[in-house]
Amino acid sequence: MDTTVVGIDVSKDRLDVHVHPDGTALNFSRDASGIEALIGRLAGLVLQSVAVEATGGFETVVVASLAAAGLPVVVVNPAYVRAYAKALGKRAKTDPIDAQVIAQFAAAAKPQVRPLPDAATQALADLVARRRQIIHMIVAEGQREERASPRARKSIARMLKTLRAELSEINADIDESVRGSPVWCEKEKLLDSVPGVGSVTVRSLLADLPELGSLDRRQIAALVGVAPFTRQSGKWRGKSFIGGGRASVRAVLFMAAMTAMRWNPPLRAFHQRLRAAGKPKMVALIAVARKLLTILNAIIRDNKPWQTA
Repeated sequence: MDTTVVGIDVSKDRLDVHVHPDGTALNFSRDASGIEALIGRLAGLVLQSVAVEATGGFETVVVASLAAAGLPVVVVNPAYVRAYAKALGKRAKTDPIDAQVIAQFAAAAKPQVRPLPDAATQALADLVARRRQIIHMIVAEGQREERASPRARKSIARMLKTLRAELSEINADIDESVRGSPVWCEKEKLLDSVPGVGSVTVRSLLADLPELGSLDRRQIAALVGVAPFTRQSGKWRGKSFIGGGRASVRAVLFMAAMTAMRWNPPLRAFHQRLRAAGKPKMVALIAVARKLLTILNAIIRDNKPWQTA
């Protein structure tokens, strides 16, 4: 059974590596030669996983290089690693210690190794993310315009014109990307067949949730962050809650769920039953979003469009 786990702490210029459980500590430069040397060193090991902590972008090239070399790489959430370190009582923080904690966390938590998005999917994800950024800027400028002086409004108007033009360009680029991929075109048709699901939701799912259709309903709900976590101890029962997951996907899924509650008959009836049973609005919305995600996941898995019963 594979038991060796490698933890990698990535900084701007350096990679600190810890091999668990034998305790070997290594370091490499974060450049082409250093990454090549790291891959050569790991190639001779029988690995359960190679865990890399997300560090705001420094890890991207490292993760892509490890995956391309066929190594079982996973990207772990730094918040989870810090919480694990606190649970172990590790208060000291250096790069070698961080690499050790990452390896120990991965050995204990056993995060699932998933294939990285291909280059086309990553490019689409970048475009979708940029679209979200531009929309946020347009909203912010619009809010400033409401309370700005007449002279400032002219500047804001020019900025809004530029941002809307850029948004139009980004939308065209996204359209071109989707139309250029037969696989994406087919998936877009399947997902778009669901009442209440529009092009923004579809393209966000294509870009940010490439696992759609390859996981079961519980796994996909947990990945997006709409699976409820139960809180109980003895006779005490706390409220369940959701958290973690991919916030960008969850946001568009909630918007689609709100639309589906109006225009999708089965989901509208499901929402009405929940509300009639006394469920709070937010609980009902989360339940509809989770059910919608389950439907979309099944549609891609089975390669069958929406069918009204």
